[in-house]
Amino acid sequence: MTTSLARLKDGYTNGGRSVALRFMQSFRSIPLTPNQLTTCGFLLNVAAGVLIYEQHWVWATVVFVAGSVIDALDGALARAHDKMTPFGGFLDSTLDRMSEGVILGAIALVLADQGHTLALACVFVALVGSFLVSYTRAKAEALGLKGDVGLMARAERIVLLAVVLPFAGVGSVLPYAIYILAALTSITVVQRIAYVRTQLNAKSEG
Repeated sequence: MTTSLARLKDGYTNGGRSVALRFMQSFRSIPLTPNQLTTCGFLLNVAAGVLIYEQHWVWATVVFVAGSVIDALDGALARAHDKMTPFGGFLDSTLDRMSEGVILGAIALVLADQGHTLALACVFVALVGSFLVSYTRAKAEALGLKGDVGLMARAERIVLLAVVLPFAGVGSVLPYAIYILAALTSITVVQRIAYVRTQLNAKSEG
Protein backbone atom coordinates (compact mmCIF):
# COMPACT_ATOMS: atom_id res chain seq x y z
CA MET A 1 0.00 0.00 0.00
CA THR A 2 1.37 3.41 -0.98
CA THR A 3 2.28 5.95 1.68
CA SER A 4 -0.44 8.38 0.55
CA LEU A 5 -3.09 5.67 0.63
CA ALA A 6 -1.91 4.53 4.06
CA ARG A 7 -2.14 8.10 5.34
CA LEU A 8 -5.64 8.48 3.91
CA LYS A 9 -6.71 5.22 5.51
CA ASP A 10 -5.21 6.20 8.88
CA GLY A 11 -6.87 9.60 8.60
CA TYR A 12 -10.45 8.43 8.20
CA THR A 13 -9.99 5.48 10.56
CA ASN A 14 -8.57 7.58 13.39
CA GLY A 15 -10.99 10.40 12.59
CA GLY A 16 -13.97 8.07 12.83
CA ARG A 17 -12.76 6.68 16.16
CA SER A 18 -12.21 10.19 17.50
CA VAL A 19 -15.73 11.29 16.52
CA ALA A 20 -17.25 8.16 18.08
CA LEU A 21 -15.27 8.69 21.27
CA ARG A 22 -16.33 12.33 21.60
CA PHE A 23 -19.93 11.34 20.93
CA MET A 24 -19.90 8.74 23.70
CA GLN A 25 -18.11 11.11 26.09
CA SER A 26 -20.99 13.55 25.70
CA PHE A 27 -23.29 11.15 27.56
CA ARG A 28 -22.84 11.03 31.33
CA SER A 29 -24.59 7.69 31.53
CA ILE A 30 -25.84 5.16 28.98
CA PRO A 31 -28.32 2.41 29.88
CA LEU A 32 -26.41 -0.19 27.84
CA THR A 33 -23.03 -1.73 28.57
CA PRO A 34 -20.46 -2.02 25.74
CA ASN A 35 -21.15 -5.78 25.52
CA GLN A 36 -24.88 -5.16 25.23
CA LEU A 37 -24.21 -2.60 22.49
CA THR A 38 -22.02 -5.16 20.70
CA THR A 39 -24.82 -7.71 20.90
CA CYS A 40 -27.38 -5.19 19.60
CA GLY A 41 -25.16 -4.49 16.60
CA PHE A 42 -24.88 -8.21 15.90
CA LEU A 43 -28.65 -8.75 16.15
CA LEU A 44 -29.26 -5.89 13.73
CA ASN A 45 -26.85 -7.53 11.29
CA VAL A 46 -28.81 -10.78 11.65
CA ALA A 47 -31.98 -8.84 10.85
CA ALA A 48 -30.22 -7.29 7.84
CA GLY A 49 -29.27 -10.79 6.69
CA VAL A 50 -32.92 -11.84 6.78
CA LEU A 51 -33.90 -8.75 4.79
CA ILE A 52 -31.17 -9.49 2.25
CA TYR A 53 -32.47 -13.04 1.85
CA GLU A 54 -35.98 -11.63 1.32
CA GLN A 55 -34.43 -9.12 -1.15
CA HIS A 56 -35.77 -6.04 0.62
CA TRP A 57 -32.64 -4.20 -0.43
CA VAL A 58 -33.31 -0.68 0.87
CA TRP A 59 -34.46 -1.84 4.30
CA ALA A 60 -31.59 -4.30 4.41
CA THR A 61 -29.20 -1.41 3.81
CA VAL A 62 -30.77 0.73 6.54
CA VAL A 63 -30.61 -2.05 9.12
CA PHE A 64 -27.11 -3.10 8.04
CA VAL A 65 -25.77 0.45 8.36
CA ALA A 66 -27.51 0.89 11.73
CA GLY A 67 -25.99 -2.34 13.01
CA SER A 68 -22.55 -1.38 11.73
CA VAL A 69 -22.71 2.07 13.34
CA ILE A 70 -23.79 0.60 16.68
CA ASP A 71 -21.00 -1.95 16.43
CA ALA A 72 -18.52 0.87 15.88
CA LEU A 73 -19.75 2.66 19.00
CA ASP A 74 -19.24 -0.19 21.47
CA GLY A 75 -15.48 0.31 21.65
CA ALA A 76 -15.93 4.08 21.93
CA LEU A 77 -18.38 3.56 24.80
CA ALA A 78 -15.92 1.28 26.58
CA ARG A 79 -13.07 3.79 26.20
CA ALA A 80 -15.16 6.84 27.08
CA HIS A 81 -16.48 5.35 30.32
CA ASP A 82 -13.48 3.23 31.24
CA LYS A 83 -15.33 -0.06 30.72
CA MET A 84 -12.78 -1.85 28.53
CA THR A 85 -12.36 -5.53 29.40
CA PRO A 86 -10.53 -8.44 27.75
CA PHE A 87 -13.81 -10.29 27.31
CA GLY A 88 -15.41 -7.24 25.71
CA GLY A 89 -12.68 -7.11 23.06
CA PHE A 90 -12.99 -10.85 22.51
CA LEU A 91 -16.79 -10.67 22.18
CA ASP A 92 -16.59 -7.73 19.79
CA SER A 93 -14.12 -9.48 17.48
CA THR A 94 -16.09 -12.72 17.56
CA LEU A 95 -19.46 -11.13 16.79
CA ASP A 96 -17.85 -9.03 14.03
CA ARG A 97 -16.83 -12.26 12.28
CA MET A 98 -20.27 -13.77 12.86
CA SER A 99 -21.94 -10.66 11.46
CA GLU A 100 -19.89 -10.88 8.28
CA GLY A 101 -20.76 -14.54 8.01
CA VAL A 102 -24.48 -13.79 8.31
CA ILE A 103 -24.43 -10.98 5.73
CA LEU A 104 -22.30 -12.83 3.18
CA GLY A 105 -24.23 -16.03 3.82
CA ALA A 106 -27.49 -14.27 3.02
CA ILE A 107 -25.96 -12.83 -0.14
CA ALA A 108 -24.77 -16.34 -1.09
CA LEU A 109 -28.32 -17.69 -0.78
CA VAL A 110 -29.62 -14.93 -3.04
CA LEU A 111 -26.92 -15.57 -5.64
CA ALA A 112 -27.56 -19.31 -5.50
CA ASP A 113 -31.26 -18.70 -6.08
CA GLN A 114 -30.44 -16.48 -9.05
CA GLY A 115 -28.04 -19.01 -10.55
CA HIS A 116 -24.89 -16.88 -10.29
CA THR A 117 -22.49 -19.78 -9.74
CA LEU A 118 -19.23 -17.85 -10.12
CA ALA A 119 -20.40 -15.05 -7.82
CA LEU A 120 -21.53 -17.67 -5.31
CA ALA A 121 -18.03 -19.17 -5.30
CA CYS A 122 -16.58 -15.68 -4.84
CA VAL A 123 -18.73 -15.17 -1.75
CA PHE A 124 -16.79 -17.99 -0.10
CA VAL A 125 -13.52 -16.44 -1.26
CA ALA A 126 -14.63 -13.09 0.20
CA LEU A 127 -15.74 -14.72 3.45
CA VAL A 128 -12.50 -16.65 3.95
CA GLY A 129 -10.55 -13.54 2.93
CA SER A 130 -12.45 -11.40 5.44
CA PHE A 131 -11.69 -13.84 8.23
CA LEU A 132 -8.03 -14.05 7.19
CA VAL A 133 -7.69 -10.27 7.10
CA SER A 134 -8.62 -10.21 10.79
CA TYR A 135 -6.64 -13.34 11.64
CA THR A 136 -3.41 -12.11 10.05
CA ARG A 137 -3.61 -8.86 12.02
CA ALA A 138 -4.29 -10.70 15.28
CA LYS A 139 -1.45 -13.15 14.64
CA ALA A 140 0.94 -10.35 13.72
CA GLU A 141 0.09 -8.43 16.89
CA ALA A 142 0.59 -11.62 18.93
CA LEU A 143 4.12 -11.71 17.50
CA GLY A 144 4.68 -8.10 18.54
CA LEU A 145 4.36 -6.81 14.98
CA LYS A 146 2.03 -4.48 13.10
CA GLY A 147 -0.59 -6.10 10.91
CA ASP A 148 -3.09 -3.39 10.08
CA VAL A 149 -2.04 -2.65 6.49
CA GLY A 150 -4.04 -3.39 3.36
CA LEU A 151 -6.81 -2.10 1.17
CA MET A 152 -9.85 -3.89 2.56
CA ALA A 153 -10.16 -3.92 6.34
CA ARG A 154 -13.57 -4.29 7.99
CA ALA A 155 -14.51 -0.60 7.62
CA GLU A 156 -13.90 -0.69 3.88
CA ARG A 157 -15.86 -3.92 3.50
CA ILE A 158 -18.80 -2.38 5.33
CA VAL A 159 -18.72 0.72 3.13
CA LEU A 160 -18.60 -1.35 -0.07
CA LEU A 161 -21.58 -3.45 0.97
CA ALA A 162 -23.53 -0.40 2.20
CA VAL A 163 -23.04 1.32 -1.15
CA VAL A 164 -23.97 -1.76 -3.18
CA LEU A 165 -26.94 -3.19 -1.26
CA PRO A 166 -29.54 -0.55 -2.26
CA PHE A 167 -28.85 -1.37 -5.93
CA ALA A 168 -28.43 -5.14 -5.50
CA GLY A 169 -31.68 -5.84 -7.31
CA VAL A 170 -30.51 -4.03 -10.44
CA GLY A 171 -28.96 -6.23 -13.14
CA SER A 172 -25.60 -7.74 -12.18
CA VAL A 173 -24.67 -5.16 -9.56
CA LEU A 174 -24.53 -7.69 -6.72
CA PRO A 175 -22.39 -10.32 -8.51
CA TYR A 176 -19.88 -7.71 -9.66
CA ALA A 177 -19.68 -6.25 -6.16
CA ILE A 178 -18.88 -9.71 -4.82
CA TYR A 179 -16.15 -10.16 -7.46
CA ILE A 180 -14.59 -6.88 -6.28
CA LEU A 181 -14.93 -7.80 -2.62
CA ALA A 182 -13.36 -11.23 -3.15
CA ALA A 183 -10.45 -9.75 -5.12
CA LEU A 184 -9.71 -6.93 -2.68
CA THR A 185 -9.93 -9.07 0.45
CA SER A 186 -7.56 -11.59 -1.14
CA ILE A 187 -5.13 -8.80 -2.04
CA THR A 188 -5.33 -7.49 1.53
CA VAL A 189 -4.43 -10.90 2.96
CA VAL A 190 -1.38 -11.03 0.68
CA GLN A 191 -0.44 -7.46 1.69
CA ARG A 192 -0.54 -8.36 5.38
CA ILE A 193 1.48 -11.54 4.88
CA ALA A 194 4.10 -9.59 2.95
CA TYR A 195 4.18 -6.83 5.57
CA VAL A 196 4.72 -9.30 8.41
CA ARG A 197 7.49 -11.00 6.44
CA THR A 198 9.17 -7.64 5.83
CA GLN A 199 9.07 -6.83 9.56
CA LEU A 200 10.46 -10.23 10.51
CA ASN A 201 13.26 -9.90 7.95
CA ALA A 202 14.10 -6.43 9.30
CA LYS A 203 14.28 -7.83 12.84
CA SER A 204 16.55 -10.68 11.82
CA GLU A 205 18.87 -8.34 9.92
CA GLY A 206 18.94 -5.88 12.82
